[in-house]
Amino acid sequence: MKLSIQGIKDKEAWEKAGIKLPSYDVEKVATATKEAPVWVHFGIGNIFRIFIGGIADSLLEQGLSDKGITCVETFDYDVVDKIYKPFDNLVMAVTLKEDGSTDKKVLGSLTEAVKAQSSVDAEWSRLKKIFASPQLQMVSFTITEKGYALRDAKGEYFPFIRSDIDNGPDKASSAMAVVSALLYERFNTCKAPLAVVSMDNCSHNEKLRNSITDMVGEWQKKGFVSEDFVQYVNDENTISFPWSMIDKITPRPADTVAESLKEAGVEDMDPVITSKRTYIAPFVNAEGPQYLVIEDRFPNGRPQLEKAGVYMTDRDTVNKVERMKVTTCLNPLHTALAVYGCVLGYDLIADEMKDKELSELVKRIGLVEGMPVVTNPGIIDPEKFADEVINVRIPNPFMPDTPQRIATDTSQKVGIRYGETIKSYVAKDGSARALTAIPLAIAGWCRY
Repeated sequence: MKLSIQGIKDKEAWEKAGIKLPSYDVEKVATATKEAPVWVHFGIGNIFRIFIGGIADSLLEQGLSDKGITCVETFDYDVVDKIYKPFDNLVMAVTLKEDGSTDKKVLGSLTEAVKAQSSVDAEWSRLKKIFASPQLQMVSFTITEKGYALRDAKGEYFPFIRSDIDNGPDKASSAMAVVSALLYERFNTCKAPLAVVSMDNCSHNEKLRNSITDMVGEWQKKGFVSEDFVQYVNDENTISFPWSMIDKITPRPADTVAESLKEAGVEDMDPVITSKRTYIAPFVNAEGPQYLVIEDRFPNGRPQLEKAGVYMTDRDTVNKVERMKVTTCLNPLHTALAVYGCVLGYDLIADEMKDKELSELVKRIGLVEGMPVVTNPGIIDPEKFADEVINVRIPNPFMPDTPQRIATDTSQKVGIRYGETIKSYVAKDGSARALTAIPLAIAGWCRY
């Protein structure tokens, strides 16, 4: 069995292998999306493919949409050439359950893959045409926090950002310059509104908004764009920047999953390592639980995301959910396990939960020390969320997630992970002396 448009037409073989196929016409959806795109996504790696792609797939399956997602890669163009095009943009989504079973499904919702290259006429012309479409409703991102950065630690523009500022929209190269240039194309052609949504858990979506408005402001100073365009981007009634929170553990592709797919008869499932060291495969493996919360501010309309499990709410609630997840119920626990896992020689996060002391440490951080000062968002219960994290998600032995992956950039994370709880104790008690587990987690980071 081949993961391709032609290959999935032999439905009997796939069903016999226990792999679900799209019930909709993948080619028809791709054609409709190319003609009138409604949703563009930048950063087309693993979490996007299985989670965001899965949302679009759900809407298609339910008959609530006839359009998929237009995929744009800003960093590693090998992903387009090695993972998207050879497989006709199809994704093999593999959900790893805590009992060892898996759900396998082919997703056909990713309809087109484009490289964000202004230097390549065909790619740039296609992107401009997409953004000139009045029907386009939303642009979303999973490009990691680094993808939004314009400045170094001293607050000065990176050299490549300075080049983008000096060269103007027609020669944009960085992600934020490319998006700004495409918004300029939209302004010049149809002036239609648009929602621009970061899904990278960057607090308040400020990094995305600030980077785009900074780039546009610099171009205006140099005479590349007009004041009217600057106002268009800065007016949330035309270009909105909804807040969001995303949560789904999506490890790198596991060799065991590749082998199981081969045994089921699916060809060419081996992971590849790109020239930019991206470890990626035709399949994506991830846990089952997932959460996406988005501020419902879409000035040009939007897909019916709430029908696919997305929490659509107000800005204050998004903020509370983010605080709950990032500062209390998940990320602080992950960070503690990551640094101690590296120090103690663990290769799997799940194995750490078999250690009674590490297990007790994360329970105390989340349930004992964090819970009394948690911000309850109302739409998700913090105690149930933390219980699922501690008893279902982290201990899942079939999730190939490593402390080494999670420990990356801890020095930038540790203040956010634990600082809000510490500040809450200081505000409540006058000090944080009542805490023991959180200081122990910080000590582990220092040792690491």
